[in-house]
Amino acid sequence: MSTTQFLFAGFGGQGILFAGKFTAYKGLIDNKHVSWLPSYGPEMRGGTANCSVIVSDDPVGSPIVTHPDVLVAMNLPSLDRYEDAVVPGGTIFVDSTLIERKVKRTDVTVKYIPATQLASENGLTTLANMIIMGSILQATGGYNEESVNAALAKVVSARHQDLLEFNKKALDIGAKY
Repeated sequence: MSTTQFLFAGFGGQGILFAGKFTAYKGLIDNKHVSWLPSYGPEMRGGTANCSVIVSDDPVGSPIVTHPDVLVAMNLPSLDRYEDAVVPGGTIFVDSTLIERKVKRTDVTVKYIPATQLASENGLTTLANMIIMGSILQATGGYNEESVNAALAKVVSARHQDLLEFNKKALDIGAKY
C-alpha cells in the first residue's frame, strides 16, 4: 500500500501543469489510482502555478496535497512558500539555475538540478520541467521506458507530436543527471 503526494510549483509557462499531468498519466498507465489538481493565477503565463498530484495503490479520497512527499520548486517564491510543507523524509527537487538559495531543512532529501541551464544547453529551452521529471523518475525507480513513452503519448497533443522526441530527450537528460 503506497501513496505518493507530489506538488509541482513555479511560474506559469514553466510547464508545471504539464509535468503534473504527465505524472498522473504515468500513474494511470502503471495501474495506480491518481488525482491531478491544477491551480494557477489569472495571468497564467508568468503568474503563479502549482499542481497537486497523488499516485496511490488505493483510491484517492481528496485531491488536496497539503504535505507533499515530493516538491518540485521551479522558482524561489515556490520554494519559499512550500518548503516547510514537505513531510519529514520527503524530497525537494530544486531548479538550481533559477533558485540560488539552499533548502534550509535537514530532514528532507534535496536534489539541486540546473534544469533551465541543461534545457538551454541542449536546445530544449521550454523543457526544464521534463528534465526535472526525468530526475524524479530515476530517483523513485519509476523510469520505465514503456510507461514513460505511453504517458508522453497521452500528454503531448496530436498537434505537437513533433515535440515527443524532445520530451523524451529531456527526460533522459534528467534521468542521467
